[in-house]
Amino acid sequence: MSKATSYPKDKIKILFLENISDRAVQRFKDDGYSNVTKLTRAMPEEELIEAIKDVHLLGIRSKTQVTPAVLAAAEKLMAIGCFCIGVNQVNLKEATRRGIVVFNAPYSNTRSVAELVIALAVMLIRRIPDKNKAAHEGIWMKESKGSFELRGKTLGIIGYGNIGAQLSVLAEAFGMRVIFYDIETKLPLGNAVACKSLKDVVSQADVVSLHVPETAQTKNLINKNNLKYFKKGSILINYARGQVVDLPALAKALEAGDLSGAAIDVYPWEPEKNGDKFETPLQGLPNVILTPHIGGSTEEAQQNIGDDVSAKLFNYLESGVTNGSHTVPALSLPLIEGAHRILHIHNNVPGVLSAINSQLAEHHINIVGQYLTTNDSIGYVVLDVDKQLSSQALDLLKGVKETIKVRMLY
Repeated sequence: MSKATSYPKDKIKILFLENISDRAVQRFKDDGYSNVTKLTRAMPEEELIEAIKDVHLLGIRSKTQVTPAVLAAAEKLMAIGCFCIGVNQVNLKEATRRGIVVFNAPYSNTRSVAELVIALAVMLIRRIPDKNKAAHEGIWMKESKGSFELRGKTLGIIGYGNIGAQLSVLAEAFGMRVIFYDIETKLPLGNAVACKSLKDVVSQADVVSLHVPETAQTKNLINKNNLKYFKKGSILINYARGQVVDLPALAKALEAGDLSGAAIDVYPWEPEKNGDKFETPLQGLPNVILTPHIGGSTEEAQQNIGDDVSAKLFNYLESGVTNGSHTVPALSLPLIEGAHRILHIHNNVPGVLSAINSQLAEHHINIVGQYLTTNDSIGYVVLDVDKQLSSQALDLLKGVKETIKVRMLY
């Protein structure tokens, strides 16, 4: 079926930015999509506005910002693949309004982050950063004071989602007691225990690890007020989002000895590219590990992300499947032999489906299969129609009121 698309594959323009995995690029090239451009860098808004005018599929990671102005210039854009966990770099409201499908890979690097958090907890609770620094400076610092085992300690997880839950399992394997807080009710894994508030978690935990999204509610979630509730001598790890922690307040808590260490991977402001100057209030503080947003940056994770997102983009392009979309409603449907498939995205108002069916019935166009799903903003209809009349059906559907996008798939 993929060889019988209604458009020349070499005319479908695909743009991948930010050094996306070669496996994603190869996926499309192997299936005949030869017009694929891969760049290692992000694009600023003005440059992207110019580049995206004839692009059908866009692949990005976390730095490229897809603003309303970018989407307004993307007249041919059908889908955006975010080759990362989050989608906050895309204006989802505007993408929804324009019927542009947005995919991401919410599960593909969970193991990479969870493993690293455990490793960081071991390093910090043993005060390895201080001993490492001393050894590099030629100072022998063999002592056990202030060094502890993870076994028997309490890990507090803020945000018990995909990463938090996997971290929970790994921590128990180390003999840790696990407690967590999430704004939604979550089924604990293993022996983990849910707490009623963030304060309940941080006041008990020897190690606190953050795994929350970046929202208005989580901005400066860890601030000078909440830091007062942390257990004396505890450790904070933030491998979630840069806006979640008030870094100057954290620096003061570390300098005062209220916390014994921290590991931070994400920051309110991050450099555009490797080699750029980077500053944070945490630089130079003892028992602090700073990493450059690499929590999920393993070769395995990038390959998994490349496979996941490229598969979603490919399935939408080839069969109209929108499972995993953050904009167009999710729909998975079988292929029907002997028919042509048309995709219709429209504003979710009463009467659109009736208008579609009335138009086709009036012109004696047989519908072999029909699927509809909606969200608050838009509706998504997939129609399999008689081959002989599919071109006429396409023209009729373009004229239906409230139509956003119509595409003949095959």
